[in-house]
Amino acid sequence: MNLELLFKATEISGDSTFYKIAVSHATTTMENHYRDDWSCYHVVDYDKEQGGVRSKQNAQGYADESAWARGQAWGIYGFTTAYRYTKDERYLKMAHNIYNYIFTHKNLPEDLVPYWDYNAPNIPNEPRDASAAAVTASALYELVSLGQKQYKETADKIMHSLAGDAYKAIVGTNGNFVLMHSVGSIPHGNEIDVPINYADYYFLEALTRKKNIEKL
Repeated sequence: MNLELLFKATEISGDSTFYKIAVSHATTTMENHYRDDWSCYHVVDYDKEQGGVRSKQNAQGYADESAWARGQAWGIYGFTTAYRYTKDERYLKMAHNIYNYIFTHKNLPEDLVPYWDYNAPNIPNEPRDASAAAVTASALYELVSLGQKQYKETADKIMHSLAGDAYKAIVGTNGNFVLMHSVGSIPHGNEIDVPINYADYYFLEALTRKKNIEKL
């Protein structure tokens, strides 16, 4: 999610160092973070002296081998951004693969707003994560703007859900946040079923991208 800062730094400065770091990071993540089913680990620990991977684990997800919902959303968003700046088809393919993991998963609810982890043990009695849905919707609209028009229907369905009474708060309630029902980190006991600022940010970004697409 931070790679756009590096791509933008090269765009502004003309120094290709930042671009090269971003590409290296995106490619390394693609090689080491993802399982055969295209779900991802949250944390990969690299050995900075010997090189290579020391361990793969989760921090905010249910378990090391589970699929933390916002982690999957960060992935599809990040690789879409990397594709925008590089036009490297490998990153576009990764976004496609992550999409297929999310939207064919047996534990994804009908409204497309995921539980906080796709492998959480008490589904359907687990908190939802509206922030993961908002990040994913924004990424899908960007894919549409990059010529992948097949994703608009899914993005629209997510946004219809988030804009409904189940997730969008009445003005003046919910601490004046827009969206309800996000999750920060259940393993750490932090921000469970609450409004979160980045949920609102990506929801508004998704709305802006949707508006711009539909102007065309």
